[in-house]
Amino acid sequence: MTQPHRHLGVDIGLSGLIKWIRYPAVNSETVGLDVATSVADQFNGAFAHQLLQDCLVLLESPLSSKDIETLWLAGTFREFDLQRLEIDGRVWLRRVADICNDRIRRDDPSFIPTAAAPVLDEAMKEAVAAEVRSIGPALEQATAHHAYSPLDGVVPALQQAVDVDPDLGFRLLLRALKGYFVPISEVRYDRYLALGDELGLGEDVVDDRDFNISPGLVD
Repeated sequence: MTQPHRHLGVDIGLSGLIKWIRYPAVNSETVGLDVATSVADQFNGAFAHQLLQDCLVLLESPLSSKDIETLWLAGTFREFDLQRLEIDGRVWLRRVADICNDRIRRDDPSFIPTAAAPVLDEAMKEAVAAEVRSIGPALEQATAHHAYSPLDGVVPALQQAVDVDPDLGFRLLLRALKGYFVPISEVRYDRYLALGDELGLGEDVVDDRDFNISPGLVD
């Protein structure tokens, strides 16, 4: 059955929070939690469901706190810098998850949070992993060698995320590309739209007008 909180007309879940927490600049954990609370409340609380699911998937995964921090920093372009603020990645996700739990329980006091097992379609996982490998060199160049917001380890962290949950891994890949404004070709853009459709994501999740599409670029 289609989950209504996956079709909100905007980016969803953790990738959606990463998008919105950048504006305005967030310079303290308290402000970051306030933003997370506001985002979880969007669409009459519907946003909280996918956000909670994404957090629980990563919290129950083998990804380290550093891996989680790297994925977060890639999408936010280090504008809400967990490392600079000395916020452990897993601790941060747990606090966001608690916010989501509280918001959902306002409507459903009996709600008990559980992480639904991601749908691990091997063909889909390989399709997303292939996109990470394909754009990996350009993403590595854009992140690790950035002039004033360098970030190491983005591609390996994404590979781990895809292995855990291709849907979430794909959304985090897109956020990293958008966060560091990595140029992509029109052909790649079309592939992303098609892959998003296969994953059951709305077009607005894939293309929220943040891509750096370069018409002359050839894959």
